[in-house]
Amino acid sequence: MMLQGKIIRSVLAAAGIMLVAAAGLPRPKVQRIGMVIGLKADKIEEYKSLHAGTNPGVRDLLRKYHIRNFSIYLRQFDDGGYYLFGYYEYMGSDYKTDLENLAEEERNLKWLTVTDPMQVPFSGEKGWALMPEIYHND
Repeated sequence: MMLQGKIIRSVLAAAGIMLVAAAGLPRPKVQRIGMVIGLKADKIEEYKSLHAGTNPGVRDLLRKYHIRNFSIYLRQFDDGGYYLFGYYEYMGSDYKTDLENLAEEERNLKWLTVTDPMQVPFSGEKGWALMPEIYHND
């Protein structure tokens, strides 16, 4: 049933984009965000479990604040450290305000009290380090 719901939402989203295009309206502007942060080796399995498909976490809050297509990847580098690469697309019109509002959500604050201690920010960063996009191909 969950898969059917995802398929239906995808079809409806695609249909919405086609209707916008057919009506001659501009497509919603997508802001792509890439970011990176370290992950403590002894927290990998717990971090994966928190982000498993069966854990709702803060997924609904991300959608509420126009964040879509959010993915997190894990890689161990030659230095022995583990790093998370995150990517998402922002579909709203006021990124700064939406992120400020998300940051004030009680459930998001609780989520961060669990996940933040698992992560290792880069020197000079308080959390995820944003990465500039250097290439994109639609």
